[in-house]
Amino acid sequence: MPTTLRLALAMLATPAAGMAAQQPVYDLVILGGRVMDPASGLDAVRAVGITGATIRAISRQSLRGRDTLNARGLVVAPGFIDLHQHAQDPAGYQVEMLDGTTTALELEEGTDDVERWYADRAGTSLINHGVSISHELSRIRVMGGTGTVATGPAALEAATAAQLDAIAKRMDDGLRQGAVAAGVLIEYTPGARPWEVFQMFRVAAAHHATVHVHVRNLEEPFYFLETEEIIAAAAASGASAHIVHIQSSGGEDTPRMLELIRGARQRGIDVTTEVYPYTASISSIEAANNNDWQSWPDRKFARFEWPATGERLNRESFGRYHAAGGDVIDHDNTEEVVTAAVADPLALIASDGVLKDGIGHPRTAGTFARVLGHYVREVQTITLMEALRKMTIGPARRLERRVPAMKLKGRLQTGADADIVLFDPVRVIDRATYREPTLPPAGIGAVLVNGVVVVRNGTLQKGKFPGRPVRAPSALH
Repeated sequence: MPTTLRLALAMLATPAAGMAAQQPVYDLVILGGRVMDPASGLDAVRAVGITGATIRAISRQSLRGRDTLNARGLVVAPGFIDLHQHAQDPAGYQVEMLDGTTTALELEEGTDDVERWYADRAGTSLINHGVSISHELSRIRVMGGTGTVATGPAALEAATAAQLDAIAKRMDDGLRQGAVAAGVLIEYTPGARPWEVFQMFRVAAAHHATVHVHVRNLEEPFYFLETEEIIAAAAASGASAHIVHIQSSGGEDTPRMLELIRGARQRGIDVTTEVYPYTASISSIEAANNNDWQSWPDRKFARFEWPATGERLNRESFGRYHAAGGDVIDHDNTEEVVTAAVADPLALIASDGVLKDGIGHPRTAGTFARVLGHYVREVQTITLMEALRKMTIGPARRLERRVPAMKLKGRLQTGADADIVLFDPVRVIDRATYREPTLPPAGIGAVLVNGVVVVRNGTLQKGKFPGRPVRAPSALH
């Protein structure tokens, strides 16, 4: 080859070589996936570049990375944010992560020791985690009792003025310590009068905190008061309210409860709600809402299932297990109610997951996969983008006022936290059952938490603990 020709070719090659050298090399690149971001509406094939814990690029062009994930045929979405997850231990986090959960928050039951709760998880969590300050536990500490389920006076008696002041102080202290929210389970503390509930809302309002409420269980003709009490407390105090598992609390009255919430929101009252996609609930058999079990008709007991054995209960076995204590499954709802709640734009998706020593409810392991597989693909109750909104940006925005760090979650955008899930929209489905509640779903290919791949090819990557605390900033406590 003549020297002049070699020189000319070298000159032509130099810019391209220079451009290649200047192209960033990311820690991790996700290639060829269908990127879906409900916050912006993006739904297109893109490459995603991640460095450290942050999404640094979303590109139509291929990107270079030290590590890559092949996402062809998969949806790439923000990691799922669970506002209502009780299984807050390593075993629970592993089960939840395999369902695409990257942030699990215990905002209903909560804790009475916020500092210790976060300290117990420091550096040892697979996923992001956060907690509320608990009204029920505060009531137990002030009014007497042990454990985590209110019984006796803590459940059934009205607080005196001095006791109410002490409960409110505990709630205030917990929020000052950085609790994400206030958790109020009125069904399990029926002795708490509406004035006490309002006082909890006033404490939360002072800290810009949402009150996550398990409403009372009232019968006709008073069932409307369950929701009206919360709307009134939110309106009068200025606090935000979030009614948990509306399909479980409302049953056949769920559509009416949703209409009350919709009307309140249209008039400027900040009330939201959630649904889990199963027809059975689970709760402590010895809780206050079961105190009248001896007066129940015989037919009611057949609704209940003892998860350790799978047996349906009768009057005798219910009484025996009630004396021993533990969680019981209640098949108390219908698919029509659940489907309507999942479809309603108001209802976010949250699991209410419960898991203790391998015994619990399948919603712990399968909530998000069930929505994607059953309600999106099989029965087409909602669109895929709408389902993702309910699992990602919707929950993130619910908490942003008090926890500004949530503005970086629930999004698949440059600058956002690299909490990401990859799933196959054709295969994804829940597999957990009431007898095998920890079975992982099918179709969840990969999960990233703060840029770390914790699930690859559907398999847990051991020895990685990238989860970070979700907590109100120090300025608020």
